[in-house]
Amino acid sequence: MRSFVAILAIVALMASVSASAEALREAQQDNLEAEIARLVAEGEGELRGFYAARDHRPAWAERQQVAAFAEALETLESDGLDPQDYRADRLIAEHRRLQEANATPTEQARFDLQTSTLLLAALRHLQRGRLDPRRVDPQWEVPVEPARFDLDTMSRAVDGQRFEQAFGEARPAYAPYERLRSGLARYRNIERVGGWPMFPEQPQVLRPGDVDNAVARLRERLAMEGELEVMAADPGAFPRAELETPDPRHFDAPLEAAVRRFQRRHLLEADGIVGPQTREALNVPVTARIDQIRVNLERARWLLHGLPEAFVLVDIAGYRLSYFRPGGEIWRSRIVVGQPYRRTPSLRSEITHMTVNPTWTVPPTILREDVLPAIRRDLGYLQRQNMRVLSPSGQRLDPRQVDWWNPGNVMIRQDPGPQNALGQVVIRFPNDHLVYLHDTPAQGLFAREQRAFSSGCIRVQGVLEFAQLLIDDTGSDQNVRALTASGQTRNVPLASRMPVILHYWTVHPGEDGQLVFRPDIYERDGDLLRALNRPLVL
Repeated sequence: MRSFVAILAIVALMASVSASAEALREAQQDNLEAEIARLVAEGEGELRGFYAARDHRPAWAERQQVAAFAEALETLESDGLDPQDYRADRLIAEHRRLQEANATPTEQARFDLQTSTLLLAALRHLQRGRLDPRRVDPQWEVPVEPARFDLDTMSRAVDGQRFEQAFGEARPAYAPYERLRSGLARYRNIERVGGWPMFPEQPQVLRPGDVDNAVARLRERLAMEGELEVMAADPGAFPRAELETPDPRHFDAPLEAAVRRFQRRHLLEADGIVGPQTREALNVPVTARIDQIRVNLERARWLLHGLPEAFVLVDIAGYRLSYFRPGGEIWRSRIVVGQPYRRTPSLRSEITHMTVNPTWTVPPTILREDVLPAIRRDLGYLQRQNMRVLSPSGQRLDPRQVDWWNPGNVMIRQDPGPQNALGQVVIRFPNDHLVYLHDTPAQGLFAREQRAFSSGCIRVQGVLEFAQLLIDDTGSDQNVRALTASGQTRNVPLASRMPVILHYWTVHPGEDGQLVFRPDIYERDGDLLRALNRPLVL
C-alpha cells in the first residue's frame, strides 16, 4: 500500500513539475512575443506586417529554421549576389550562442527581428534589385516601384522552411533572367577549372587556311566556351575530313565557323578573321565576364517586373528594338543609338502619336556643336540641307542677315523630304530628354554591328512597317505609306498608348538563348559593379 501511495506521490510531483515547466515555457513565450511586439513597433512597415501576420510569434526560435535559411542564402550566389551580405555564415553561430547563453527575451527578440530583416532584404533584392538605380545612374528615368510581398505566405514559408521556394517566387519570372543565371553558373564553372588561356598579344592576324601555333591556342580558347563543341555536334555541317583535323594548328572551316559565332556573340564584324578587336574580346578574362553577367542580372531585376502584355523594348547597348505585340508575336529590328558623348537615356514612357513627313527643328546641342560650325564654313550648307532660319516666334529670316558668330535665339528647321534627318516617320513619347524613335536617310549604318552614331534619338530600320504595326495593334485606322506618299506633315495619334522602355544591357540572351556580350559603350558597368560589390548595410 505504501509503495502505491509513494508511486502516486511521484506521479503527482512529476505532473506538477511538468505543469510548472509548461507554465514557464508559456510565460517565456509570452515575454518573447511581448518583446517582439515592442521592438517591431519601431521597425519598418514590412517588418511590422510580417510579425502582425504571425501574431508576433518568433520566426527563428528553432535551430532548424535558422539553418535552413542560412543554407538558402547561399543560393543567392546564383543571382550574382553575395551571400555574406546577408550574414549567411554567421546566423547559425549567433543563434547557438544565444541558446547557450540563456539569452534574455530582448536579445532573442532582436535576433528574431534582425534575421527577419535579412529575409525581407533578400526577397526585396531578388524582386527589385539590391541597388537603387537612381543612385547609380543619375539619368535613370524608369519608375522605381517598391517590392510587394504576400506577408501571410511569407510567414508560412518560414514555418515550413520553404526558403528556396520563396526566393524563386521573388525572382523575375522572365526567361532572360533565368538565362542570365544559367550563363553565370556556366562561366563560374569555367573559372573553377582555371579559366581560358590568354591569346598571345601580337600584331599577327589569323585567317582561314593559316597554319600556326597560335591557331592551336585559338582552338583551345574557343573550346572553353563550347564553340567548337557546337560545331562538331552537327556532323552534317561540314565535310567529314574537316571534322577530323589532323593538325590543330590548321585554321580550318569548323574553326572559322566557330570564330564567326564568337564574333556575333560579341557584336563584332563576323568575318571569321582574328584581328585586333576579336583578339581583345578573346582575352577578356572569365572573371570579367562573370562580373558583366552579375551587373546585368541587377539591371534585369530593376526592369523585369510588371511588364505589360504588349510593349516596345529598346535595347540600347545591343542596338536592337523588340516590339512585343498583343498575342505574343515579336517584331525585331536593328537600331542606331546615341554616341557615347550624346547618350540615349534609360527611361519608361508610352508612345502617344507619330509624325509623318516631319520637319526637324535642330536641337540646341546639335545646333551649337554641329550645324553652326558648318554654316560658318559655308552658308550654302543651309540650302543643300533644305533648312530654313526662323526667329523664336517662327518668322522666316534671311540667313545672310544673321550674324552666325552670334546668332542669338534663332531656330533652324529642316523641311520634309529625302534629306530630312528624321526620315519619313517619327514615333513620339513624352520624356524629359526629347528623344524619340525615327526613320533616317542614312540606311547604310544599319549594316554595322556596333551602331552608336546618333545624337541620342533612336533610328529604327524598317520604321514604316513598325509604325503600321503600332497603328493596327492599337485600333487606329490609318495607312502609313499612303500618308507618307502625300508629302504632307501630319500628326497621327494612336487610338491607345503603347508602353515603351529604353534600357541598357551589356549582356543579354540572344534569340538562340546564348549570352551575347556587348561593349559597354556608355561605360556604365564599372560604377554599377563597384556599387554592387560594396558591403551591404541594413
